[in-house]
Amino acid sequence: MTSSITIKDARLTQAERTEISDRKMFDTAVALVNQRGPAATSLSDVGVLAGYSRGLASHRFGCKDNLFNFVVLRVGDIWLEQLKNATGNRSGFAAIEKAVDQHYQFCVEAPAHLRAFYTLWFESVNAKSELSDTIQKIHQRRFQDVVNWVLNDDETSEAHKRDADIIAAQFSATVIGIVYYWLANPEKIKETKRLHDGLKHTMMRLLT
Repeated sequence: MTSSITIKDARLTQAERTEISDRKMFDTAVALVNQRGPAATSLSDVGVLAGYSRGLASHRFGCKDNLFNFVVLRVGDIWLEQLKNATGNRSGFAAIEKAVDQHYQFCVEAPAHLRAFYTLWFESVNAKSELSDTIQKIHQRRFQDVVNWVLNDDETSEAHKRDADIIAAQFSATVIGIVYYWLANPEKIKETKRLHDGLKHTMMRLLT
């Protein structure tokens, strides 16, 4: 007799089956990166622990760099959706404040995703690869978001708008510093919250 699971799977399209396997391998890769680190995470383990064959991840991604690139892009997409929902049509300090609050919420609500994302981020610093290129683009997108929030705000002075690049650089550098502290001290969530609040205070002083 054919099981109900097999019947259900048979009704799925190829795109749906691919999305399910991608999601399972994404979750598995996130867990392994956090538990073992990127160097000890293998494509074969990702495939097997996700419930598939040893060769599926290799067939799907080809190499670990592509797998890690896939993880970073997927977490990045999740973050961008949350950021857009949080900031809406805001600009200036109002948008920056919402972005900082949402970043802290991401630390609280999706710590595994964020930890894997930034672990791969820091691991890619000295590597020239598709992953490092992706992370550079994400960093530039974060920087440009802040620049745009400053430039598009009617209440921000022209003097501050001329310093938009400096303000964005300060924002980006501080976020990375906060993340490094959080990665090293995951149990100190209250201190991480205070660091996020400190960033908001710094941005407010820079813009007013």
